[in-house]
Amino acid sequence: MFWTRRARVIIFIFPTPMANNEVILRFSDVTFEYGKKRILDEASFSVRRGAKITLMGQNGAGKTTMFHLIAGDLHPEEGEIMLAKGLTMGIAKQVIPRDQLDRTVREFFEGTFDRKIYDIEVRIKKILDVVNLQIPQDRALRECSGGQQARLLLAQALIQDPDILMLDEPTNNLDAAGIAHLTQFLKDSEKTCLVISHDADFLNAFTEGVLYLDSFTKKVEQYVGNYFDVVQEITARLERERMKKVRIEKDIQHRKDQANFFAQKGGHMRDVAKKMWEKIDELEEDIPDDRKEDRTIRQFAIPCQPELEGQLLELDSVSVMKGHKPAAKKLSTPVILKKGERLHLVGPNGIGKTTLLEKLATGHAKGEHVPPGIRIGYYRQDFSTLDFDATVWDTLARAMQGGDHEKLRSHAAGFLIDADLLRARIGSLSEGQKGLVAFATLALEHPGLLILDEPTNHINFRHIPIIAKALDRYEGAMVLVSHMEEFVKQVRIDYTLDLGTL
Repeated sequence: MFWTRRARVIIFIFPTPMANNEVILRFSDVTFEYGKKRILDEASFSVRRGAKITLMGQNGAGKTTMFHLIAGDLHPEEGEIMLAKGLTMGIAKQVIPRDQLDRTVREFFEGTFDRKIYDIEVRIKKILDVVNLQIPQDRALRECSGGQQARLLLAQALIQDPDILMLDEPTNNLDAAGIAHLTQFLKDSEKTCLVISHDADFLNAFTEGVLYLDSFTKKVEQYVGNYFDVVQEITARLERERMKKVRIEKDIQHRKDQANFFAQKGGHMRDVAKKMWEKIDELEEDIPDDRKEDRTIRQFAIPCQPELEGQLLELDSVSVMKGHKPAAKKLSTPVILKKGERLHLVGPNGIGKTTLLEKLATGHAKGEHVPPGIRIGYYRQDFSTLDFDATVWDTLARAMQGGDHEKLRSHAAGFLIDADLLRARIGSLSEGQKGLVAFATLALEHPGLLILDEPTNHINFRHIPIIAKALDRYEGAMVLVSHMEEFVKQVRIDYTLDLGTL
């Protein structure tokens, strides 16, 4: 038996019984618009029970929206979404909603259920063991590290024991041990899993197929195979389309030259030219349009604050979390950063990396000193340095501090921020789009000290090498936290401080 969600109306469908590999989810010609933006246009695909599927597409293409359509939080304008009767779903969101951050861990899990759960403490303890997290149940979510919050989001989905597990960027903020634990869990799980992630190695470890949301056609293309093979297949297809476009454009230009030549001859040659122009019109209709998936952000630089001299940061002691309590640790060798020097801050989730970065950025760390007048550029993993109620235009204009509108538009376009996004409020953007706005802002602020907390989270993998190159060329001082090894390898590092060894 299936439930069908058709244009806001729920009806029943009774198919013939299926085997163990039954289809439990099907989109049939689904069309959906968010505001005035079309996300899906007659999209169709199916998912079988127990499948491990990656949902792939450009930042802002609508991957998270598809999760909400599956869960029934949103409804299609046209088409059908069919679910096996009685199917339960759990979504591990990208981030904990801002209005829930003052809840305790226990309240966070209690809010998952629509009824009172009398053994909730026991259930929480068991599910936290599953995600390899030890944390007091009375701790406020706001006090949890990014990695701890990521594990809590996964645990919140798992505690419901769903038939379909939907994970939205589950490796964000996780350390290597956390990613390994999650990977093994997914490989061992018999649940149907739909995963959105930009971590290619993580996806390739368990993926059996890919649903590719094409932000150009608004269709969903279904592929079978591991993640790397599918990415290679999609890349090859786009390259074939690009080469086809080049060939057609070259042929068109040749025909135009001939048509113009014949038109000047007069007589019956003009009739020949007219027919050639008709053929040119036909060829121009066959030119493949540029795919948005082909686009990456432009090469960019983060200009350094001018006239920097001497040491820009001195760090001689830090506070780390030991047994869920902060403990002051004096460094045997103080960390001193001058212009052009970089510190990579490492350690397990929950050790205190994000807390230290926040104190460095706000000047509240006891064992650090930043000279007066040093301009700090701070990339927070939760984007809370951005005003969620402000528009993207106002955000960039404030950072630019002068300059004409055309300059601002050109700068924004380099980060794939078009006119519609410029008018949008920060809070309405996808997490990946917020990340691009954050980098666009940093590039306008001319910081002397750059503080970066997991800057690759939510970012499309196509953009990461460009961001790494910009950071590698940055001439000021830098403190970086990142668990993505391939990214860190592309950025010159002078010092590494492992908080886990203190």
